[in-house]
Amino acid sequence: MSGNPMPPGSGGGFDSGFITGEFRHQQVSARVPDEVARGVFSTGVIVLSNPTEFVLDFLVRMARPHQVVARVVMATGVVPSVIAVLRDNIQKYINQYGPIPPLPKPSTDRRPTIQEIYDDLKLPDERLSGVYANGVMIGHTPAEFCLDFITSFFPRSSVSCRVYLAAPHAPRLLDSLAQTFNDHQKRLLAARQNLPLGQQQPQPPSPGSIPPSSPGTPDTSGKGGGDATDSSSSAEHPPTDG
Repeated sequence: MSGNPMPPGSGGGFDSGFITGEFRHQQVSARVPDEVARGVFSTGVIVLSNPTEFVLDFLVRMARPHQVVARVVMATGVVPSVIAVLRDNIQKYINQYGPIPPLPKPSTDRRPTIQEIYDDLKLPDERLSGVYANGVMIGHTPAEFCLDFITSFFPRSSVSCRVYLAAPHAPRLLDSLAQTFNDHQKRLLAARQNLPLGQQQPQPPSPGSIPPSSPGTPDTSGKGGGDATDSSSSAEHPPTDG
């Protein structure tokens, strides 16, 4: 295909062979597809990270084989807003219903490696790639939390995954997310300074950084259920312009 290049910054049209445009989606509501509406119940979560993504594997460990019932993939830049909205919703729960009963503390025995954990999990082929999310809406009842993971793309937001957690698991999820994100930031800082992890120079927190949270471990036990929400808040990562 030949022709004169378009001037920088000019809009495209049908006669130019392509169309360009920019948008910033304002989330008001999200469509819930039928296959997502029922949601899945989870008794625990494993938080994984690499330089560009965070992966949340929601588990059911009430009977063997233990299973991964949902896998959610998010860009690293989305995680601070997810942590913030989860922390906010937990505080709303406490203000309304009182303190959340804590889960029993994990065993102090040797913790299994990540490979040992996944060797003991059933991860169906259809969940290997997970579902993508760039936002979350969270609601709660006295007994449980509902997490609606959202894809916010033009022209409308949609729920890509719905997960129910018993209320005591919400603080454990918050601790795991915050701890993993802070460890991720430390690794990035150590790599930039070319220093071993733990020897990097302290720096003031950036505006988007997450305050330290109490140490947590993957939430792997407990029961609860339900599908109603009576209080909610949301976080959305705006699409990148371009």
